[in-house]
Amino acid sequence: MRAIFHWNLGSRTIELGRRTLLMGVVNVTPDSFSDGGLYFDAEKAVAHAEQLLADGATMIDVGGESTRPGAGVLASGSEPAQGESRRMRTPVSEEEERKRVLPVIRDLKRRRPEAIISVDTYKATVARAAVEAGAEVVNDISGFRWDPKMAKTLAELKVGAVLMHTRGRPEEWRSLPPIGDPVLLVKRELRQWAEAAILAGIKRDHLALDPGFGFGKSFEENYPLLARFSELQQVGYPLLAGTSRKSFIGRTLARDGQDAPVEQRLYGTLATETTLILKGAHIIRTHDVRCAVEAARVADVIVASGG
Repeated sequence: MRAIFHWNLGSRTIELGRRTLLMGVVNVTPDSFSDGGLYFDAEKAVAHAEQLLADGATMIDVGGESTRPGAGVLASGSEPAQGESRRMRTPVSEEEERKRVLPVIRDLKRRRPEAIISVDTYKATVARAAVEAGAEVVNDISGFRWDPKMAKTLAELKVGAVLMHTRGRPEEWRSLPPIGDPVLLVKRELRQWAEAAILAGIKRDHLALDPGFGFGKSFEENYPLLARFSELQQVGYPLLAGTSRKSFIGRTLARDGQDAPVEQRLYGTLATETTLILKGAHIIRTHDVRCAVEAARVADVIVASGG
């Protein structure tokens, strides 16, 4: 069974649990792993967002910085360091990230005022500007930990907030030690970080949690997290999950020693998304909304039938 929640976004409250909601992904970046910069242009990004809404997305997640493995990340109030390692991609500055996402959020909100817009950022100043432009959700991959001002900012903004679990930072992921039990670790740390967010002033009913598939987890660690996803319901918050086109799926679908490329991971993605719904996910973050909508409809009937 899937728990029912009422997620408070500040301007409205939405029910989670009776049916799966789809969060469509719009990357306004030149180097996204999933689309390689197809929607870096603001007009193209807005058109893509409108298509995702037409395909059945309930909300759109707009991001202006790639956090693929090896990417550099930048805490709010700082600037990219001089002489960075060549292996690490230069972090996107706050100014540049705002230039990327704000026009998309403003224009999409103007064209589709009923749409729920999320901003994918770990920077408090970007989050505040995005909310002022029309975003109702802040999706922070760092769990409000990379920018010390984020939790307080979200408490002040009173919007929906997605707290995601990440181990380390992207430039560290390839060298992280293995996790003994990834499910126990993620469950424990999500609970701790959610409690810290509440102590910082964020209301409990504004929070949703994401276990962060692929974010500091190795190939071997993502599948236990998927298989035992239902255990995360014990933490007591709405659950969002994103496995769309991720590398652990590509590795599973490898042929002749080569991981399946991003464009060949759709069916594997749908298998993981269906599994997540059956195990209690309330929101699925996905690139392929049209296909995910049909999978979710069938999975939701199974859930409603006692599955």
